[in-house]
Amino acid sequence: VQLQASGGGQVQTGDSLRLSCAASGRFFTSYHMGWFRQAPGKEREFVAAVSRGGGSTNYADSVKGRFTISRDNAENTVLLQMNNLKPEDTALYYCAASPASSGSPKMYRYWGQGTLVTVSS
Repeated sequence: VQLQASGGGQVQTGDSLRLSCAASGRFFTSYHMGWFRQAPGKEREFVAAVSRGGGSTNYADSVKGRFTISRDNAENTVLLQMNNLKPEDTALYYCAASPASSGSPKMYRYWGQGTLVTVSS
């Protein structure tokens, strides 16, 4: 599975962005999909995950109520809708694929290249 993330940009506090992750390969539906982020000088952290069929989602406490993850298995795409963005959301955002449901980056087998989100106050 190859992953290509897009949709990042520079916005102001309170704005919205939608990140997209396009997956190539035959077995997209075999994988749980997640979004992670890494700010400068910090470790990579879990943001959100969605199950293989899209029926189950999980979020980091810091983004609950503001971010929504979804997937379209017909289009091999995973989306992350980010609303009410804050400066602390500034980071490089990665999509990733895991054979198991997990919030640990160690469980994710495939990674996209990252897309930068910058939120100014």
